[in-house]
Amino acid sequence: MSTVLEKPRAIARPSGVEGAAGILTPSALDLVAELHERFDARRRELLAARMARQERYNLGERPDFRADTTAIREADWKVGDIPPDLLDRKVEITGPTNAKMVINALNSGARVFMADFEDATAPAWDELVAGQRNLHDYWRGDLAFDDPKSGKSYRVGSDPAVLIARVRGLHLKEVHVTVDGTAVAGAFFDAALYLCHNAHAALARGSGPYLYLPKLETMEEAALWSDVIELIEDRLNLKRGTIKVTVLIETIDAAFQMDEILHALKANIVGLNCGRWDYIFSFIKRLGRTQEMLTPDRGAMTMDKAFLAAYAERLVATCHRRGAFAMGGMSAFIPVKGDEAANANAFAKVKADKDREVSIGHDGSWVAHPGLVPVAFEAFEKVEGKNQLHVMPETLPDREALLELHEGARTEEGVRDNIRVAVQYVAAWLGGRGAVPLCNLMEDAATAEIARAQLWQWLRYEAPICDERHLTRDLFEHWFQEEMLALGDTPHVAEAGRLVYELVTAKAFPEFLTLPAYEELVRVA
Repeated sequence: MSTVLEKPRAIARPSGVEGAAGILTPSALDLVAELHERFDARRRELLAARMARQERYNLGERPDFRADTTAIREADWKVGDIPPDLLDRKVEITGPTNAKMVINALNSGARVFMADFEDATAPAWDELVAGQRNLHDYWRGDLAFDDPKSGKSYRVGSDPAVLIARVRGLHLKEVHVTVDGTAVAGAFFDAALYLCHNAHAALARGSGPYLYLPKLETMEEAALWSDVIELIEDRLNLKRGTIKVTVLIETIDAAFQMDEILHALKANIVGLNCGRWDYIFSFIKRLGRTQEMLTPDRGAMTMDKAFLAAYAERLVATCHRRGAFAMGGMSAFIPVKGDEAANANAFAKVKADKDREVSIGHDGSWVAHPGLVPVAFEAFEKVEGKNQLHVMPETLPDREALLELHEGARTEEGVRDNIRVAVQYVAAWLGGRGAVPLCNLMEDAATAEIARAQLWQWLRYEAPICDERHLTRDLFEHWFQEEMLALGDTPHVAEAGRLVYELVTAKAFPEFLTLPAYEELVRVA
């Protein structure tokens, strides 16, 4: 006698968000459960492979182009068709998924809005459910927000940006949804809910189900996503290749596998993006555990030099050879209210950054604030047509160029700024905010990661500071306490300071600050 086992259902914690029942539906949770059953063991194996590579880097190995994939790099092939509404992506705006931000971004005049469930969102349970609800309502023409504080009403205009949702990275869990008592991957939860609810609605509106995929490191991780997407397309009765993705190249390993990542996702991918801030973090995390790889102040690591310039140029060349878009990175500057000189300086820096991206062949770029959309468009006005897919850089940076370290000083102000950014950002994150304006910059999880990674590196190797001192433990403790006192008794600063201190002084480098921060976020919720 055979026993028919029931398919396990994902169990979701109740949410107090209005309309949550329409988001946490049985069909959506069934899809989450199936993704978990089919792919979670494979996901965990790929995360373990990351740690194995790190061990080799710790012993002196350095990234290189794979010998076993030479045929992929040398062969002539192209990615699949690009939907009409993604052919012009000159300016993209990014931001969190709360209703006001979503509406403002859609109305900003940008060609594309990336609604971010990852670096710009603190993954508090109700925030995630509300974000999914907002995107659900947008595709049905129901998204609206009336601000009780200001009395202002927000509605989506007649010509909104094309919507792309960024899901969380493969390393993050969603503890509020379980299958057989095991937490599901945040990436699977985000993708399943967004696509289950909105794929057909987006197609009916003349657009499509589009995703940004973050923090991939290898072609095997891209192949996992390809299989995940194929299953979702099958379950939603979508033609193969309907779901379109853009992959952020924001890890050093991925920079050596751009062809392979495009190939693994060939049916669904439309482009790669220079995720510059996470890329700097990845460079430090993976390669910065030696005295020889000490980085300068964050401000000295600019996109026109060393490993960052090489990575951007190679991304453009790789993408355009394969018929895929090469998207530029985030400019973190935001308008400065009440200071015309500072505001003009911020606008000039954004314009220069976008001019550089145009000059090397990028098809579009990111901004973090609606006020900077016109500035970015001014740079891309010189592009004839909808994109620069025909542009090929004159050189293809090699391995040595991709590993070239930036030159520059390490300063007391650089140390103190890293302390302030890391603590203030984590405090805001614990309070439910994932995108935080600090010192006229829009900071997100990536910039906080750079800050604490540099502090760990500099402290670990007692890095020389430009005034002939070294960052000893005593000096770090002194500056850290001074900065904590200056921040005062603001919400979550004490918890954030404790967490940042533990991360910076840990003997082993913690892989992501968002992992222990998520545990704290869940604890205080």
